[in-house]
Amino acid sequence: MIGSPAAQGLALASATSFGISDFVGGVASRRVAALRVVLVSTPVSMVMLGILALIGGGRVTTAAVVLGMLGGLSQALGIWSFYAAMAAGPISVVSPLAAVVDASVPVCIGRILGERPGLLASAGIAVALGAVVLISWHSGDGGATRQGLTRGVVWLTVASGVALGLNFVFLDRTPADAGLWPLLFARGAATVLVIAVAGLSRNLRVPTGTPLRLAFVVALLDTAANVTMLFALQLSLLSLASVLISLYPAATVILAVAVLRERVRPRQVAGMVLAAVAVAMITG
Repeated sequence: MIGSPAAQGLALASATSFGISDFVGGVASRRVAALRVVLVSTPVSMVMLGILALIGGGRVTTAAVVLGMLGGLSQALGIWSFYAAMAAGPISVVSPLAAVVDASVPVCIGRILGERPGLLASAGIAVALGAVVLISWHSGDGGATRQGLTRGVVWLTVASGVALGLNFVFLDRTPADAGLWPLLFARGAATVLVIAVAGLSRNLRVPTGTPLRLAFVVALLDTAANVTMLFALQLSLLSLASVLISLYPAATVILAVAVLRERVRPRQVAGMVLAAVAVAMITG
């Protein structure tokens, strides 16, 4: 259970899928409101997970339903808090702070639950946390970064990291014989929340054209990311799998540089090098 090669591969596959999904979603959100993109991707992902759950089978228990729904709600609330924090405060602080809290929560809870990775893996976790900060740290340009870091922004940022980190914990505690049913209930709860928020904010409109097509791509990537995440958590320690999955910003940055020709910063290069070192330490 410490971390088989299969579990490590699944965790890195999940990180890659999450990173690509964030990139595609970001591109779509440049054309329409992000909430309208999620309004499509979340329920479509729910349908995909429902089909996979039916094919894969598994026992639908109270634990699978409750923990799955809690995971879906925590993930949806975490993403909302993250966007709200970035809109109100300096991105250069919000992004890395949320990322390190997100990665730290399952590590701390794993310790409380009695997980004891080896010395090399523990050092790799520390290196990975540093890598996440460096990769996701933006430079201070643009209007958002000139805003002050108020107490409200700090609370939103920390709340985002805690909620996203708890998503790992809830899914990790789901019964192993439940198959993919917890993911279906997670997406179901998130779908209800997204539709409610979209209605209240007057964004209850499905995008058209390219944003709509990109939203379907996001749904496919999100489905793949969540399936591989669940299997990685089941086959490995919570602390190890969650940290590997939290390296997803690396894929987003690489795509931003390759596709959008965005300038990669020295600290991000250093972060990706550290990420490679961390993966080698954890998988070693």
